[in-house]
Amino acid sequence: MTTYTAQAYSELRTWQKRMQQKPSLLNRFARRVQAKMNALLPEKVHLALTAAIKQMVRGVLFGSMQITRKPLVESSLSERETLIRTRIRYYRNTAAAEGAVTGAGGFLLGLADFPLLLSLKLKLLFDIAALYGHDVRDYTERLYLLHIFQLAFSSQHTRNEVYQRVANWETYRLTLPTDVNEFDWRTFQQEYRDYIDLAKMAQLIPVIGAAVGAVANYRLLVQLGETAIHCYRMRWFAHNKPE
Repeated sequence: MTTYTAQAYSELRTWQKRMQQKPSLLNRFARRVQAKMNALLPEKVHLALTAAIKQMVRGVLFGSMQITRKPLVESSLSERETLIRTRIRYYRNTAAAEGAVTGAGGFLLGLADFPLLLSLKLKLLFDIAALYGHDVRDYTERLYLLHIFQLAFSSQHTRNEVYQRVANWETYRLTLPTDVNEFDWRTFQQEYRDYIDLAKMAQLIPVIGAAVGAVANYRLLVQLGETAIHCYRMRWFAHNKPE
């Protein structure tokens, strides 16, 4: 095992422990704050966010694969992850710029940031999957991307449950229905909304919206990228056992 691979495996083990932690007092407090924040928002905002996330999920499950690159074959883990981190930086910087522009544009442009950001996140995940050698023309691979989303942007309680599916994906995927309509997108969108609202609602506030949008988008893309790396590392090491 190379030095890079050994370091990657060590980082993965640390991440796996974090994903399986029990919800802390801070986690439970954040959920209560979130509930109060949601109650303050106009219903039209909730409806707009829900519609955007629903369309994103449906796009993953049913959309064309035109944006998908061919799976990368015959490359080492370090070579793949060098390319992946380059893609993360690109999408991270693009998302930060987009968040700054929409944040500076007031309430309506602030709302427009949500579907734009979702689109960037999806494109990043499609790129990461291909660079790890997975073909997202297989619908179970697209469902895997949604599970990565849930793992990155859910409460710790939900994260514990989703992690078990991701960690045992090769077995779990055999139990997936052939009808993709059965995917529970309602739970998915609610958890995602609850997670990002605290980070994103201030983007709708005049004056500070641009700065908040840039920083929030930057961090959210980094978090998604790192979560995806560890999820695919689990599958990599499952087929390339460390010595």
